Amino acid sequence: MAGQAQGNGGKAGTSNGLGGRTRILNLAKTNMTEAELKAALQYLSAGDVAGTNDAHTIAGVAPLTESGVFTSGTTDNVQVAIQGTGVATAASNFGTGSTGITMSVLADFIEVYPHTA
Repeated sequence: MAGQAQGNGGKAGTSNGLGGRTRILNLAKTNMTEAELKAALQYLSAGDVAGTNDAHTIAGVAPLTESGVFTSGTTDNVQVAIQGTGVATAASNFGTGSTGITMSVLADFIEVYPHTA
C-alpha cells in the first residue's frame, strides 16, 4: 500500500513508489474492439509527434468490467498505466488509424525530489 514518504528530517513529502512519472489513462469507446484497443496501445508505446504524444512504457492494462476481462465488441472502458516523462495528450480518435477511442488522464503521479513538506 502506498503512503507518504518520510523525507528530510521526517517531513512528509510527495512520493509514489511508481517511478519518475506514472499516469493512469482511460480509453473509452462504446463496444471497443480488440483491434481498436491494440491500435491505441501501440500508439501509446510508440508515440507520434514529439512533445505532443511521446513514447511511453505500458505498465499495466485493466478492462473496466466486473470480471476484469476484455471482450471485443462489448467492453467500453480500459484503464492503462503508462510510465515515462514524455507528453501524453488526451484526445478523441486516439491511436493509430481511425479508432474512435477517447483517451483521458485519470491520475498523474510525479515523483518530486527532494522530499520536503
